[in-house]
Amino acid sequence: MAKKFYTNERNVQIVIALLKAHGIRKVIASPGTTNMTFVGSIQIDPYFQIYSCVDERSAAYMACGISAECNEPVVLSCTGATASRNYMPGLTEAFYRKLPILAITSHRGDHQIGHLKDQQIDRRERPKDIVIESVTIPNIKDKVDEDFCIIEANKAILALKANGGGPVHINMFTTYSKDFTIKDLPPVRKICRYTVHDKLPTLQNGRIAIFCGAHANFTDKQSKAIDAFCSSNNAVVFADHTSGYRGQYEINWALVLGQRNYPTELKNIDTMIQIGEIPGSTYHKFNIKQSWRVSEDGVIRDMFGKLTAVFQMPEEVFFTYYTKTRKGNNTYYIRCKTEYDKVISKIQDLPFGNIWIAKRFSNQMPIGCEIHFGILNCLRSWSFFQLPKDVLGKCNVGGYGIDGGLSSLIGASITNPNKLFFGIFGDLAFFYDLNVLGNRHIGRNVRIMIINNGKGAEFRNYGHPCYSYGEEADTYMAAAGHFGNKSPNLIKHYAKDLGFDYYSGKTKEDIINIEKTFLNAQITNKPIILEVFTESKNESDALEYILNLFTPPLKRQIKHKIKSTYKQILNTIKEKQ
Repeated sequence: MAKKFYTNERNVQIVIALLKAHGIRKVIASPGTTNMTFVGSIQIDPYFQIYSCVDERSAAYMACGISAECNEPVVLSCTGATASRNYMPGLTEAFYRKLPILAITSHRGDHQIGHLKDQQIDRRERPKDIVIESVTIPNIKDKVDEDFCIIEANKAILALKANGGGPVHINMFTTYSKDFTIKDLPPVRKICRYTVHDKLPTLQNGRIAIFCGAHANFTDKQSKAIDAFCSSNNAVVFADHTSGYRGQYEINWALVLGQRNYPTELKNIDTMIQIGEIPGSTYHKFNIKQSWRVSEDGVIRDMFGKLTAVFQMPEEVFFTYYTKTRKGNNTYYIRCKTEYDKVISKIQDLPFGNIWIAKRFSNQMPIGCEIHFGILNCLRSWSFFQLPKDVLGKCNVGGYGIDGGLSSLIGASITNPNKLFFGIFGDLAFFYDLNVLGNRHIGRNVRIMIINNGKGAEFRNYGHPCYSYGEEADTYMAAAGHFGNKSPNLIKHYAKDLGFDYYSGKTKEDIINIEKTFLNAQITNKPIILEVFTESKNESDALEYILNLFTPPLKRQIKHKIKSTYKQILNTIKEKQ
């Protein structure tokens, strides 16, 4: 019989490699077929200490005894059918004693559940007090599956000791492969979690940056810690209008990273340190060697697909620890700022619409005001441009839906009646949340701009998957024609009846004439609504233009000509049909 090595099932290889990387060696194996590829692989590896137990109930309790005695994690492996059910008493014991038991239950796949197949026990739901974490490690078909398995396996293993520790469950799929010819385990990315009680890793030399997603308002202590860190490590903070960081190393780089034909070398990062939550900008494609996440929740969130460490601690503690010296070095910041200035200088004339308004208004916003953006078109349009340092941006990027933005704006505004609050929303987002305008608590410090193009212009924008449908996208995808179909009176009468000052504009000249009133730094006698009527084609053309600032004009003209010809051909074919 041929000599056996590791299985060729990649998901099993990943779990085995990460068990070794995290220093877990003790395994209690129960007999079975679905766990054959796992057990067959580890039994040829002298790293593992394997014990056999036929009775899974007994195996789980044995694991409790070993773990408590040795003070280290113990792995359980069983097949399908009722085998995993018999782990429950022992896992319950482990749960209440916080013992790190890793139960790996093998399975043929969720698609087999509920179809009268033998031994297909449904483990997708579990009692609350048998494990603290449960993950699925599916069969791997591509790179996306592989990355998912790496994250989930790391998450499970790290949970064994997180927040006091406890038992964890991995539901691992199998294809019953008989191929055990893999002599060496391929490398797998290990993710570590550190707390303030651990010895922290060395921050290697190289290009370092901070990526800040949506974030609670920064304290002065947090901002100073970040600035000192950046000065010490020649780093920058890549932020957007939802980040809240307005320190001296802020770089809003959406305009640069969004360029289709400008592959800047400055986006190559050795270590990206991630703070905050979901970002507002959708343009954040860096070339990263590794990323670290700093958050008090300690959760694995692998935004860039390069996560190697999670630091479960306050941000100021982390940044203070890695601040080596107070000597200033900001050459990377200067280069990034110069790059942004170079790109924005390429903008000549924009079609009338959201992006044009954002470019014109962004540097005129009153000192100390706060702007709430609707997703997605409004937030993206304004994200291309810098805001003054003392202006904060907010957006409901947690759920990233169009609902509730206006209500969030009003909620924020009533907490500080002496501060100006601006809202920039598309017509669908505005009407979705219209009822809040009747709230009796609305103060005079509210200014709302509505970009009314009569539809969800996002779905007609250049680059969107629905763009190829052209005008046919309007009926259902872009939901055109609702809410008065760009009526010049609907919002006007509603706003005035509710006590708002109302203004509107359809051209650049209209907006230029209104801007002083809308951007007045003084709180006026009434809240203000400014309705701007735009065309979705202009919005799309502006987006295409601003993302292709380095595309030769002739090339753009040829591209537009091809598109126009293609549409004409399609229309001709439809007419003949």
